[in-house]
Amino acid sequence: MSAAVLGFVGVGVMGEGMCSNLLHKSGCPVHVADLNAEAVARLAAQGAVASSLEGLRQSVHTVFLSLPSIDQVEAVCLGTGGLIVEGGSIRTVVDMSTSDVPRTRALAAKLAERGVNFLDAPVARSREAARNGTLLITVGGDAALFEAVAPQLRCMGSDVLHCGGVGAGQVVKIMNNMVLLSTVHALAEAMAIAEAAGVDKALLANVLRLGSADSFALRLTGEKYLARDDFPEKLFPTAYALKDLKLALGLAHASGIRPTVAEAAADLLGQAADQGYAMSYYPVVYRLIRPSPQA
Repeated sequence: MSAAVLGFVGVGVMGEGMCSNLLHKSGCPVHVADLNAEAVARLAAQGAVASSLEGLRQSVHTVFLSLPSIDQVEAVCLGTGGLIVEGGSIRTVVDMSTSDVPRTRALAAKLAERGVNFLDAPVARSREAARNGTLLITVGGDAALFEAVAPQLRCMGSDVLHCGGVGAGQVVKIMNNMVLLSTVHALAEAMAIAEAAGVDKALLANVLRLGSADSFALRLTGEKYLARDDFPEKLFPTAYALKDLKLALGLAHASGIRPTVAEAAADLLGQAADQGYAMSYYPVVYRLIRPSPQA
């Protein structure tokens, strides 16, 4: 692996662990920029170089982005004070955010006009997986470019898969989240029904794990959070889950498909956000399903 200088923008809940693994495993200097100075300082204490967008555009060749949505990705790349400027050093942008597919493809085209390569490489699995370097990373873009960047992606993920042209990585990730969020919706309903019928929801979760209803969603979300009625902030919040489902619905509707299961899950997430749960861990939808104490 070459000692090329790398950049990383966005070191939040997922990005901090991802950047740490890139720093320790790639053998390359990593320059970091984020609005959260404390997160940047923690990475600098591990050997990263604290920087800014201006600093990155003059010093790094490949930059990885882990941002909330395509809005931030577009602004960081091409907005005022953004990364891509004439005479800058950046030649490859790797967007590891979960982003809108048509806008991702449009951004890739704009960057290509400026001589900059682009991969979409969104990540799946948990914050713990980000810390452990065991993420699933689904990648869209030129196959040769994927092969060039794959060693760095494998610093952050145990499963790194090329899914096709630009945008294909986003499609696969969005479908992954659509299935996960719809499954958790079903789990929340099952636990609310069981509890209302006099069966402990933690017992239900344990039994489901032993049968054909077992799943990653059950083991991660059902047992640890739904069964305990515990939905902390700073995990994958309702607002982010709703954003991802809306991306899935957009793809479906553009294809003339009506995804009724995903639509129901999105509606419930929207209700949860409206009721003050926007920043709570998204399985909090359980609280909207269960009978009220007065029922």
